[in-house]
Amino acid sequence: MTEYRAAALVQEGISQLTGCSDSPRLDAEVLLRAACGINRTALARDPDQSIDAQSADAFFSFLKRRCRAEPIAYILGRKEFWSLEIELNDATLVPRPETEVLVETTLDAIPPDTAVDIADLGTGSGAIALALAIERPLAHITATDISGAALSKARENAKRLGLDIQFAEGDWFAPLKGRRFDAIVSNPPYVRWNDPALETTPARFEPATALFAGEDGLDCIRALCANLKHHVKAGGLVALEHGHDQQDAVHALLSAAGLE
Repeated sequence: MTEYRAAALVQEGISQLTGCSDSPRLDAEVLLRAACGINRTALARDPDQSIDAQSADAFFSFLKRRCRAEPIAYILGRKEFWSLEIELNDATLVPRPETEVLVETTLDAIPPDTAVDIADLGTGSGAIALALAIERPLAHITATDISGAALSKARENAKRLGLDIQFAEGDWFAPLKGRRFDAIVSNPPYVRWNDPALETTPARFEPATALFAGEDGLDCIRALCANLKHHVKAGGLVALEHGHDQQDAVHALLSAAGLE
């Protein structure tokens, strides 16, 4: 019977991941802890501890997936966002650190003691809505998504975190007819469908419907802008994430929609 030791497994992980990960040691340790169900402290306290065969097999399986550039978040089924543990499935994007700027922008416009109405469109895993709910407990937050599988995971996240968010399935504003909001926030798909960079990035593991938005990457933002004026209250906030080279185009779309 093969005997496995944590230190040796970490070294094996580093060896396999070198060349296919920017952080082979960190990845190896994270994957080993996940496979064994132990935390960082437990591994550090006894780095040469014995590892059972089942856990070792799980670790080797994780390594194979990581060597194919699959994001750690999908392998583990979770990602930290705004200091919250967000659980994921294959219908949800991996929350990015830069999306926290969208949360910050929204929070800056909403005083903590106000009961405002907020819509999070295309919520995915619910990361943005969950972060806003934590920081603005008096807010009434509605989160929509066209994907039932993504919305199911968002509901699970909200329940696990004890947060009261209304979820509605449908395309952008479709479930919100007749409703207006003090703040509308969205991280919509904004990647060009033929962007060659995605062929060699972890994003290729993510759901295409949550990434791509036509030839110029603006199809979803156009759809949002076409309906914003019917759903944002006077003086309300619209916060949209977009590509680094799309700022002028998005401003033009908002202006054409009568929003500045």
